[in-house]
Amino acid sequence: MRKGKYLFALPLTAALLLSACGGGNTAADTQGGSAEPAEEARAEDASVSLAAVLSDEPYEAVEYKMHPAPEGAYVGDVMPFVTDDGTLELYYLYDTSHNGQGYHPIYKYSTKNLHGYEDHGMMLNNGEGSDPDPALGTGSVMQDANGVYYLFYTGHNDNGNDGKGKECVMRATSTDRENWVKDEEPLFFAPEGYSKDDFRDPEVFWVEEDQCYWLLIAATKEEDELGGTVLKYTSNDLKNWELYGPIYYPQDEFMCECPDLFRMGDKWYLTYSWDCVTYYAMSDSMRGPFVPPRDNILDGKGLTSGNGFIFYAAKTAEKDGHTYLCGWIGQPGVSSDSGIYQWAGNVLVHELVQHEDGTLGVKAPETFDEFFTVDKPIQAEAVAGDVKIDGNSISLSAEKGSNALADMGTRPASMTLECDVKVGKDCIAGFAFGGSASDESWTGLCLDTIKNQLHYEGTDIRGISLMEPGAITRFDFQDDKTYHVKLVCENEIVVLYINNEKALSSRIAHSTGGAHIGVFTDGGKASFSNIQMKLSE
Repeated sequence: MRKGKYLFALPLTAALLLSACGGGNTAADTQGGSAEPAEEARAEDASVSLAAVLSDEPYEAVEYKMHPAPEGAYVGDVMPFVTDDGTLELYYLYDTSHNGQGYHPIYKYSTKNLHGYEDHGMMLNNGEGSDPDPALGTGSVMQDANGVYYLFYTGHNDNGNDGKGKECVMRATSTDRENWVKDEEPLFFAPEGYSKDDFRDPEVFWVEEDQCYWLLIAATKEEDELGGTVLKYTSNDLKNWELYGPIYYPQDEFMCECPDLFRMGDKWYLTYSWDCVTYYAMSDSMRGPFVPPRDNILDGKGLTSGNGFIFYAAKTAEKDGHTYLCGWIGQPGVSSDSGIYQWAGNVLVHELVQHEDGTLGVKAPETFDEFFTVDKPIQAEAVAGDVKIDGNSISLSAEKGSNALADMGTRPASMTLECDVKVGKDCIAGFAFGGSASDESWTGLCLDTIKNQLHYEGTDIRGISLMEPGAITRFDFQDDKTYHVKLVCENEIVVLYINNEKALSSRIAHSTGGAHIGVFTDGGKASFSNIQMKLSE
């Protein structure tokens, strides 16, 4: 758990776009030089109308089926638990924009299929100001051999608990997972040598080989700016805990929040979160050592410090032979469509994929195929540039400094789109949103072979090559390779999956309200083939 609201300067997108689109001086002019040919072409390109060719269709926002959030509030850190009948329960920190000293009671959703959730309301309230837990932090839910359920969680009190520390491990029990009773006292505080104020997110589970319970917890070494550590405790009775020591100490993070340990195939994985990002490390043994792969981020990373909560605090759940990574996408920042998101938002779940080399990837949950069953015929028309349309395949080509764009009509509020994509070398291509009668501009969700990134930042596609992304997912594109891409859209939440490897989750307000969806390329060639669009019934 990390909670904070951040204020920051609005991005200079508007000013830069005015310059890029010929509404003012070019970047070269402001530096006393002459405009480059590509910039001159860009200014000319910006004067061309990109109004949609296809007629607008009615648009109506939908209830969030895949990405729920409580009315007037937000979903914070998620604690998954799978019941005996295969129901996935997501306990979560209930966050509002008006938290007082007491905040983050634990609420619960449940789902059978990841596209329909039941709201169970509050499970555990925060304590009073004199208690160890006027604020609640992340934890975990488990069941012992006698059928008793335990909710381990973080107690947080800024008053410091008479010098013991702001944070501690606490526990509640239940026989039905609806009515929970707190223990009167904390189980324990941080051990000597570790910060008393940053000690949170207990993850508890039974280890058959050791015939005992493990508890993993996020801690940080005192007097070490990068002392983030995952500590391990053991117990035979879930009440008395003995410190084993660090199970993971990467020496590159202040904290390793929300640790989670799980197995896929013959590998063990440890997920943890910090800097607005969910990371993972891997090992051949549950005892470690855990080593992060070269690229250990599966979804996006915000590039604005403290405001890039694209996919955070994710923990795993195994259900019906599938492993899901359950977290949240942050609420919008002070500027929409910026790639800048703040703490807590809507539920976001990816399905994990294990590759041959043991590294992980993500894809849309397969259960979404049960939800999106209605085919929507593909209709496309050229808007700008060199566009060739052949049934459900579209090829585009544009000179440097210009765009090619095809319109596929009004974007439904709830939909998936799948296709095979090939993007030329040193090119930006992707999916465009906009062009309706009320707003002719188009913004781009980008597959960028120049930077080897997926990115979205609400920039008009006519100035997109001149902007630095605000939120990215790294992806190594290869020349002449075709990639399978899937978009999952629900209102403004748009998740792009590529090749069962990576995702970029975004809030794209510019794609809603009757905006059209299309495909585009900037300064190069791209093809989108075998395009399929599906709607829910």
